[in-house]
Amino acid sequence: MTFTRRSILGAGPILGAGAALAATVGARAQGRSAPLRVGVIPILAAAPIFVAEREGWLKEAGLSLSLTTFESGPNMIQALASGTLDVYVAGVAPLGVARARGIDVKVVTATAVEENVFVAGPRLARHVEPGLAPAEAFRRFRAASGAPARLATQPLGSVPNTTLQHWLWEVAKADPKDVAIVSMGIDATQQAILAGAVEGGTLREPAVSIVTGRDPAIRLVALGGEMFPNQPGTIVALTRTLLDREPETAQAVVSGIVRAVDLIGRDPTRVAPVVEAALGKGLVDLATIRRALASPATRFIADPRAVVEATAAMQRYQVKIGALDREVPLDGLFEPRLYERAAAGR
Repeated sequence: MTFTRRSILGAGPILGAGAALAATVGARAQGRSAPLRVGVIPILAAAPIFVAEREGWLKEAGLSLSLTTFESGPNMIQALASGTLDVYVAGVAPLGVARARGIDVKVVTATAVEENVFVAGPRLARHVEPGLAPAEAFRRFRAASGAPARLATQPLGSVPNTTLQHWLWEVAKADPKDVAIVSMGIDATQQAILAGAVEGGTLREPAVSIVTGRDPAIRLVALGGEMFPNQPGTIVALTRTLLDREPETAQAVVSGIVRAVDLIGRDPTRVAPVVEAALGKGLVDLATIRRALASPATRFIADPRAVVEATAAMQRYQVKIGALDREVPLDGLFEPRLYERAAAGR
């Protein structure tokens, strides 16, 4: 591997009768010589694409991957717009922006839900007590320090940013005077929390296991479902061009993802070395990856239909906080039939 609610039913046909017959589970992607250009955020929820590649399922279908990593979904939209990606593996929320810009992509499978959690650094964590409302913890921090708690997350429009704001304002009912949201990339957020440059922020695995493992004073305060119910997380989206011109390739990608999600759930010990090789890059040990796979912040799921309603709810909230100018119709964004074929063929 080279590292270089009608919306579902209303999805228009993307595979002709002949193509649909050819695009069966395990079908070989005939005629593709160039690697698939995949954009990915290096988080645990992206593990299925790495597992599908390492297990050889994509190779069996005649596919190789050229991966480019990004710091956030909104950053990846620029690559989609320029036509330099075939596959998008990141949060679903930025795809509303993509559609508003006329970028034609389809969500074909999910990989994880409720993956963004809130972590408090040591200075804030000492104010977090069992049974104490988070808003009161923020108030106490500001009273003690004389400044609002700085909370790191990804850019406006991303799933982590939207999730954090929803939790702060709608769930925790925090006073805006008590917190300050700081936008930064994924790696920078992890490092800022470890260094004490911020008092907390949204993290995903394996970053959660990394920071809590290195500093036990860092605490996991809120799980993804608490922050945004059924929080839509990482999905796999394909360009319309790939779907129309290479249906066998599209089906092979989805079938590989579905098999990988199943394997991760059944045998995390087997996939841990694969994930460590893809995400650890010598910096994260295997034990940390194993903890991340068993973490309460980890919920792998492949069915794209499971995130449709939550995606609509998140988009409505993005309009409320100014991340989107208006709601973008989701009709046609989700294409579940490739998933259904893959699931039926297992």
